[in-house]
Amino acid sequence: MPGSIEAELVFYQAPEDGTEPFNYVEEPPEGEPERNYGRDVRSVPIADIRGEESQYTLDQDAFQILHEVPSATTDETFRDDEEIRRVYYPEVERLLLEQLPGAHTVVIFDHTIRISNPQAVRQPVHQVHADQTQQSAAHRVKRHAEHLVNKGRYRIVNVWRPINGVVESSPLGFASARTTADDDFVAIQHRYPTFNGEIMGVRYNPRTEWKFCSRIDSHERILLKCFDTLPGVAARVAHTAFSDPRTRPTTKPRESIEVRALVFG
Repeated sequence: MPGSIEAELVFYQAPEDGTEPFNYVEEPPEGEPERNYGRDVRSVPIADIRGEESQYTLDQDAFQILHEVPSATTDETFRDDEEIRRVYYPEVERLLLEQLPGAHTVVIFDHTIRISNPQAVRQPVHQVHADQTQQSAAHRVKRHAEHLVNKGRYRIVNVWRPINGVVESSPLGFASARTTADDDFVAIQHRYPTFNGEIMGVRYNPRTEWKFCSRIDSHERILLKCFDTLPGVAARVAHTAFSDPRTRPTTKPRESIEVRALVFG
């Protein structure tokens, strides 16, 4: 539904025992909780920026909306990981090289499909977060493009789009980086079966301005900046899926894909 709203968002709440926060990406070991930190649920205003998208940029706000992006993908493309890599990855690479000033090399390192369905392997994340810490960003570069590590500026950018038409449920909300503070973000250990990474939890800040873009369609893209080595520009965006209280019970579930890329230059 178009128009600004008020909705509940889930923010980070520190562990009660004062220990370092963690969460398990998959099933935790026996006796361990899935995560040791809490949920701080707040009702916040979320402004619909439809019609005003051009006012927001990656370097100022850490997000950007693109329209009428050409694509050769079909519904079947997104049912097979190899087809995604063969057909969609090159489109994402071209898009980032065209849209990000100074970009000369793009290294795509993974993607995730999310479906608003309890049986889905990955569902929309209804928890305010940011995807990378300084440590995890450095690990990504070392793992995927170590030969470029000392070649100047690099960014980590997610390219987000729906894959089943207009988003009608679980829309994506994001906060303008101009209105967040560094101490809003908290490093959380992200535990995989074979290694530990890091993500960022986000504390509630009443000064933060939350946005969404209503009725995002498959020909549009949302760029989300996760990390940037260039001083003086927005470094990361807090974001989350949220439940729009106006959503009808019969509304189709959201299906989306996010592709994550290192962008050099």
